[in-house]
This record gives sequence, structure tokens and C-alpha cells, in this order.
Amino acid sequence: MKIYAVNGSPRKTKNTEHLLLQATRGAADAIGAENAETELIHLYDYSYTGCRSCFACKRLNGKSYGKCAVRDGITEAIEKAAEADILLLGSPIYFANISGMMKNFLERLLFQYFVYDEGYSSLAPKKPEIGLIYSMNVKEAEMNALNYKEILNMNEFFIEKVFTKPEKIYVNDTYQFDDYSKYKVECFSESDKAKVREEEFPLDLERAYRMGNLLGKKATNPLTPR
Repeated sequence: MKIYAVNGSPRKTKNTEHLLLQATRGAADAIGAENAETELIHLYDYSYTGCRSCFACKRLNGKSYGKCAVRDGITEAIEKAAEADILLLGSPIYFANISGMMKNFLERLLFQYFVYDEGYSSLAPKKPEIGLIYSMNVKEAEMNALNYKEILNMNEFFIEKVFTKPEKIYVNDTYQFDDYSKYKVECFSESDKAKVREEEFPLDLERAYRMGNLLGKKATNPLTPR
């Protein structure tokens, strides 16, 4: 089974990647390492755009009907994602939403399969199990007060229309800098952030693992309860 983890953060080896790797490990453990093909895709390694509204994927009898006609740096990753059994999407939250690179990736991945018929059906060749990881520096109370979940739900709505209903975790109050003294960040307490990093982030990694493990069980047994 194919497990693809897509990192929408520009910073490698940081919070989002660590969480994605744990989710990947959880999924692979559920499937069985010998049966799991895994890959981590860093979106910021590629040069690409979002949807260009050419509508080639909607043109009846066109050679690109049901698939993105644009060929650029992200094409191979989009094609891989479409063949995934488990697709893990991780993004930091910028201005209450996923990163621009992740947004562009989802536009290109989802719109090609989104049919303009009465029920807005899907042409997706597979229905992978989807896991979403949101990492952010704001605390949970701030996230809720600013309606982050409602904003992010719009992305999830279209993911479910095209593929399947995603599992998701929110990771709050993340540690951002290796040395806070080098940056102007009076609104955050480095000592408080360090405490959360030490005490809470390991629990977040466990949650990511459990989510991946659940997705792996669902991929091998669709009757697995959520």
C-alpha cells in the first residue's frame, strides 16, 4: 500500500515534518512495514502554481478531461497523491489557513476530479484515507476564538467531496525558533513555549501516530470504526 505524506511547510525537519513522519510510521505499522511504500513530499522543493482556470479538465472529449493539463514541478507529486492508499497532508497555519503552497497543491489535486454535474461528483481514480495535520503557534483557546476550525473546514469539505472524509489533528502553541532572542516576539514567552515543547509536543506526536495507525487500519479494513 502506498502512503504519501505531503509537507506544506517551508521548514524541513521542524514541527510539521516530525508530525507527518509519526503519522506515516503509525500507518505503516498498521499495514505492516513489508506492505507499506512510503514517501515524504516537500512542497517547497517544487516550483508550481495553483489552478490556472484553463478548464481543460472539464472539456468534454478533451485529452485532459478529468486530469490537470498543466505540466510543471508539482505534476508528479499530484499523480502520486492520486494513487495513494493513505494521503497525509500537513501544513503550518498562516493567517488562520493552510500555507499557500498547500492551498495551490490542493487546488491542482482536487479540481481535476471535481465534476460540474448536479451532485458535484468525483472522478478520482481512488478514494484514499486522508489525514490532516495542522500545526500552529496559537493556543487552543485562541484558535477556537478566531474560528480557525470553521475556516479550515472549507478545505476539508472539498477533500471529502473528491476523496473521503479526513481524520485531523490540531497541534497548538508550537515552538517556532531555535533562539527566540534573535527575533522580535514579545507576544510569546520563550519559557512557556519551551515548556509546551517539552511536555505537550511528545503527546502531539503520539496523536499523529495514532491517527496514522487508524488510517492504516481503515485502509486495510474499511469496516474499522473511527
